[in-house]
Amino acid sequence: MRLSIAFLVAGYVLSQFYRACLAVLTPVLKTELGASAGDLAVSLGLWYVAFGLMQIPVGEALDRIGPRRTVGILLALGGGGGAAAFAMAGGPWGIHLAMILIGIGCSPVLMGSYYIFARSFPPAAFGFLAGAVIGVGSLGNLAGAAPLAATVEAIGWRATLWALTGITLAVAAAVFVFTRDPERLPQPTGKRGSVLDILRLPGLWLLLPLTAANYAAAAGIRGLWAGPYLTSVHGADAVLIGNVTLVMGLAMIAGNFAYGPADRLLGSHKRVVLAGNAVLAVALAALWLAPGVGLWTATAMLAVVGFFGASFPAIMAHGRAFFPPHLVGRGVTLLNMFSITGVALAQFGSRPVYEYAAAEGSPQAAYATLFLFFLVPVVIGLCFYLFTRDKPDQTS
Repeated sequence: MRLSIAFLVAGYVLSQFYRACLAVLTPVLKTELGASAGDLAVSLGLWYVAFGLMQIPVGEALDRIGPRRTVGILLALGGGGGAAAFAMAGGPWGIHLAMILIGIGCSPVLMGSYYIFARSFPPAAFGFLAGAVIGVGSLGNLAGAAPLAATVEAIGWRATLWALTGITLAVAAAVFVFTRDPERLPQPTGKRGSVLDILRLPGLWLLLPLTAANYAAAAGIRGLWAGPYLTSVHGADAVLIGNVTLVMGLAMIAGNFAYGPADRLLGSHKRVVLAGNAVLAVALAALWLAPGVGLWTATAMLAVVGFFGASFPAIMAHGRAFFPPHLVGRGVTLLNMFSITGVALAQFGSRPVYEYAAAEGSPQAAYATLFLFFLVPVVIGLCFYLFTRDKPDQTS
């Protein structure tokens, strides 16, 4: 089981890397392929759309055939194939296609490990383990910052992508060979196993708005907009962008490790999620009100967004409490679909919002509008989440 999880975590490192790498690649892709920040916002949005749309079939596959084949096959075909397509891209549309394929390949990796946790470990351990996987997997965020910038500088971006193709195929092969599926559960008599059964669970709907909003700001800013923001407002070069995004990536890792123990300390998923996302909202509001603040302060605020925007494992643990055993695969992937779809919509929406604001005013005003765009869904999600149940068998 440890070996199973180890290779799934390695796959998740790649998933985090691919969604974070465009921020560092922005300057070279603009120079060589004419891909603007807006084009790359679409590319990253397509990654999240492909990832999100795959969650329903991935949930079905996890419950029916297990994580070994689900993750191994999709990561090889989608992740490896997409990295190769990226290496051969001749323009923005080539990057779009590559990111769609990579999104498909990465779609089952995290949920494969969550499925094993839900089926093979005590429920009380789920939140800690879920956060730990994302925390370790977020090393991909770090690799997609300063190390990626140094590698591209040394061997070029196409050679870097070809190397990633080989790494992705190797990890996929290891998952297929070494991962062990949990024992299959028989379908309960008279109970169906569809997503509609998940959506009928009382109390679950109030979790969904914040599920869709909690990761969108950290993912969108770290994955794409941090680079252009630091360039336009603070005059940063590629090295400085890499260093600042490295700080934000480290904060995201620390946040994932912190949410699990905080959950146990406070004895409530709900209190942890509410407090963390309230701080996230404050940090986004600070960036909205003062986007031109000094570089050190801006870096600190970005780190706060990264740290407190890492509440997804705690939200997943909260939602996990609602799912019966035979619907675990479909349940966790449904929540993941809402989270990833929220990120995708934010990515697609961020481009016209930024372009409209940039046409109307200064770079500082444009990024103020962009940070407000990421803030509003978090506030709306918190308003709904206030009324959700901490556990299925008790009221708020």
